[in-house]
Formats: sequence, structure tokens, C-alpha cells
Amino acid sequence: MVMRVLGVSSLTRDLGRWRDDDDGRRKSARPAYQALAEAIRLLIHDGRVPLGVALPSERDLATGLSLSRTTITSTYSVLREDGYLISRQGSRSTVALPSGAARSGNMIHIRTDVDAPVVEMSSAALPAPPEMEGAYGAALQALPAYLTSHGMEPIGLAVLREAIADRYRQRGLPTEPDQIMVTLGAQHALSLLLAALIGPGDRVLIEHPTYPNAIEAIRHSGARPVPVPIRPEEGWDLDGIRTAARQTAARLAYMIPDFHNPTGLCMSDEGRAELARIARETRMTVIVDESMAELNLDIEQRTPVAAFARGAEVITIGSASKSFWGGLRVGWIRARPSLITRVAGTRSAVDLGTPVMDQLATADLLGSASTILAARHDLLRRQRSALLDELELQLPEWRPMPGPGGMSLWIQLPTPVSTALAATAPNFGVLLAAGPRFGVEGAFERFVRLPYTHNEVTLRAAVSGVAAAYGALSPRSDEATAALVCV
Repeated sequence: MVMRVLGVSSLTRDLGRWRDDDDGRRKSARPAYQALAEAIRLLIHDGRVPLGVALPSERDLATGLSLSRTTITSTYSVLREDGYLISRQGSRSTVALPSGAARSGNMIHIRTDVDAPVVEMSSAALPAPPEMEGAYGAALQALPAYLTSHGMEPIGLAVLREAIADRYRQRGLPTEPDQIMVTLGAQHALSLLLAALIGPGDRVLIEHPTYPNAIEAIRHSGARPVPVPIRPEEGWDLDGIRTAARQTAARLAYMIPDFHNPTGLCMSDEGRAELARIARETRMTVIVDESMAELNLDIEQRTPVAAFARGAEVITIGSASKSFWGGLRVGWIRARPSLITRVAGTRSAVDLGTPVMDQLATADLLGSASTILAARHDLLRRQRSALLDELELQLPEWRPMPGPGGMSLWIQLPTPVSTALAATAPNFGVLLAAGPRFGVEGAFERFVRLPYTHNEVTLRAAVSGVAAAYGALSPRSDEATAALVCV
């Protein structure tokens, strides 16, 4: 297997004006090699330089940055000494995080006996819409027609598969019911596909950051996630995806091009066409997660990636959970009928089908989706504005990066204390998802995800709690983050 090597152009682009402050003035008079090492360390912690890749050769990086090779040699030496590069005999040094890097700093004692209520900000899910009760009422009325059968449909009820196929047709993607399998949510759909398409040791490309449960599903399957950075300022690095696919011979990729979780970014139609082209060129199958596809708050809904496919290179999974209600555990796979049949044949080892009542309720909701989603969009826009306003008021030094849709903000912190903040926040009434949950091997300590799925009063209370936790933490932690000791 060819080692994955980070491109010079990618690294130099992310380094930017690494010797200057934000106002353009030169930083301290430290030697260039020390400043460059610090800049690369920051990119590693932010997930922009993935762990396990090899940095460019000293000669290539020296040329790319217009520096002497001696400067680059010294930079790499500092990174090795600090544990950010691991050298192996006969091969390039690879990027790593030093042991304990995510737990440096002062000791923070976390109370575990706090009984006060907390605001749940670690998950992004809306309460059920008013139409939910009616949908289950309609499902109950339709249920007698199914009671004379055994009620187990490995590929799903025909009425729901037709409703899902029709939703794709409305978005410009011709789809027939035999291309649809109903699952127990998008996570279940992903697990079924991983079991069918890859084996232990296979590589799976992922965006970095990405949905944490997808990372766990990939690892549980025995495969190895290969992170490719997604940049909040620019979006998807399609050249990086192509390079990573070629260098790792990845058989599969998992991507969230529609209001990406956690960043909220949305891939352009040009990017979608290029992603499909990369999949064809590299003979890699892309699983596109459209769980957030209906949550387009600021832009028109995009064309499904599968519309740009010429064969079986794109598989789509979706879910009713984000659009309607997290408790509605109904998802689906859209693929070629031959793959649907193949997955159905192996599904019995896991489960025997999706509950009939939930399927009937989902079919009813899809029939009213336009009305329901319009109200959801208005609600999410108001709550996003409230969260942004409160962050500006109470945490002005934080840097939210709102995307054009989705359910959450991806926020850059001034210092890499995300894990310590998430551990401290429950003492101030808030549960948080730390940035490293959305990456591999400790990346994203300078980020935190905050959902705007609560009402405005609750969001303001949550920000107050987070601000108090951050204020209690900051004076004691000037380094990467704090070590956690539960007492």
C-alpha cells in the first residue's frame, strides 16, 4: 500500500500567512522554524492535517514556502521532538498527536454528583412537529390492512418505498420503488451497507470532521477511516479526496454533502458532479448521507449526488429523523435493485424489518413534507439567529461558522480546550459534544458544535452556562486543554 502523502499545495494553503498576526503584522521574532512548527501543530489539532499522513518532503516544502531546506529540517525536528511526527525506519515520518496532547494543562476536578437539570446540547434533533400525532393516527387507521400478514418486510412497505421514490423524483432524480430499502434510520442503513461492501482492513474515506456515529460504524466493521479535511471557509477539498482515494485504494467513501454535520456546509452541484467523477475514476463507491438534505435554510435544495452518477458508484442513504422527529427511527437506502436484493439477503442476521406503524406514519408525513418542512425551516432560522446573537453577546471571542442549513453551528475556540469545556459544562447546566467527537485521534480540540434545535429561551440559558464554564476553565488552562479527573 502506497503511503498517503500530504500535498505541498494543500499544506501551504492551510498555513496561509503563518508568520503574521490577523492584522498582518509579523509575530514575535522567533526563528522561522519554530513559528512554522507551531503553525503545523495548530493544523494538526484542527484536523486540517490528518493523522497518519506523511508531510511533504523537506525539499518540496522548502520550495513551496520559499524557505531554506535547513529551516524545514529544523521544523520537522521540532515536530518529532514534540511527538507530532513519528519516524519509522525506511519510510517517511507520519503525523501523530503526542501522548497526552489532548489532556495537557492543569488538572480540573469534575463533579459527578450534580443533580441540577441540564440543557442537552450534545445532540442535534428537533421535537416532533404538530403533525406527528395525526400521522400516527392515520397509520393506526391504515394498520388493519397489514394485520393479516406476518408484518415483516425486509425491504419495507410498498407504500413507503413509493413515497420515498416520489420524493427523489421531485428532486430531479428518477427513482423506482425497487431501488429503495427501508431501514431503522440512516445509521442502520450505513451499517448494513458497510457489512455488504467492505471487509476488515479496508479503507473508507471520510470528511474531517464528520458525523461521529459514522466513524464508529466504520471502525466497528473492521475498516479504517481515512480523513480528508473539509474547510469551513472553502468546503470540500475534492483534489484531496481524489488523491486520498488513489493513494489508499479506498473501496468506499462516506460523505455528507447536504448541510454537512457538524459544519452545515453544502456542496455545489459542480462539486457533486466532480465527486461522482472521482468515484468513477478511482473505482470507489460513495455512500452519500442525505439525512440533512431537507434542512436547506438559506439556499435552494441541491441536486442529489446520485443524479451525476453513470453507474453504481453512488449510493444514497436518508432518514426521517432529522426532518421530522428523532424518535421516528425510519431511514432508507437508494441503490441499484441488485444491491437492494443483496443487502436484504444479509439483513436477517441483524433484524427482520422496520416496524409497520412507523413506516405508515412516515409515509403520511412525506405526503405533507412541504408544509411541515417550511415550518421547520422558519423555526430553525429563528433559533439559529438567537444562538448567534447570544454567542456574540456572551462569547464574542468565539468564531461561529454558520452554514446555509442543518441544525448546528461549528464554532472555533480561541484555544484548544474543547474536551475540558465539555467535561466542565455539566457543572454549569449544559451537556456539550466536544470537537474531537467529530474527528479521529484527538483532532478538533479548538472546535465545539452547538445545535440550535432548542427554543430561544433555552438556547440563551445554554450559552450562559457555556460562557460560565469557559470562564471558569480559561484562567487555569493556557495550553492545549485540561486533564480530566473525575471525583
